[in-house]
Amino acid sequence: MKHCQWCDKQFKNTVSYQIYCSPECREAATKEKIAERYVTNRRKERLKKTRTCKSCGSNLSIYNDEPTCNNCKVNPSDVLKALKEIKGIANGKPWQDQS
Repeated sequence: MKHCQWCDKQFKNTVSYQIYCSPECREAATKEKIAERYVTNRRKERLKKTRTCKSCGSNLSIYNDEPTCNNCKVNPSDVLKALKEIKGIANGKPWQDQS
């Protein structure tokens, strides 16, 4: 009896090199490996480029998937929307509550 490397369930192997108990476990493990490889390759690509925060202009870490740094955590489009709304209020348009 062997233990499945994905779900840790015991199973009887049909070939000596079998490591997963079922095709479902094999597919799930393969999908996870592909996703990990994608993230790793994406970070390697980021090493070649200098990425900056859209808000403050500071350098972003290769581990940061967002367009802004951890200090800003503000969506630039939300800021622009708020500024347009403030500009509209200043020009005499009534304020609209979005909540």
